[in-house]
Amino acid sequence: MELIKFSALFAVTAVSEILGCYLPWLILKQDKSPWLWLPAIGFLVLFAWLLTLHPSAAGRTYAAYGGMYISVALLWLYWIEGINLTRWDIAGAGLALAGMAIIMLQPRV
Repeated sequence: MELIKFSALFAVTAVSEILGCYLPWLILKQDKSPWLWLPAIGFLVLFAWLLTLHPSAAGRTYAAYGGMYISVALLWLYWIEGINLTRWDIAGAGLALAGMAIIMLQPRV
């Protein structure tokens, strides 16, 4: 149950980070409205706040979060950008999620 809770929080955190970076990308690369800076800043603030909700030390949280970020970024690639994932993408995401689980479920001392 603990892993599901961590994973869900990390997934929401990753979506916030990706949106906070994707909106400026749209502004700078696709000449979208500069008003997108406002929600982008909001998403990045939300991202930073969500990372503080984890009970682990910051460095451990960031390391474990990286595994979920990789997986969510690949899902973004597929769902938002319309690019099919390769078996290498899927294997890499699986390894990253396994690493996240190992870090987050280690015995607490």
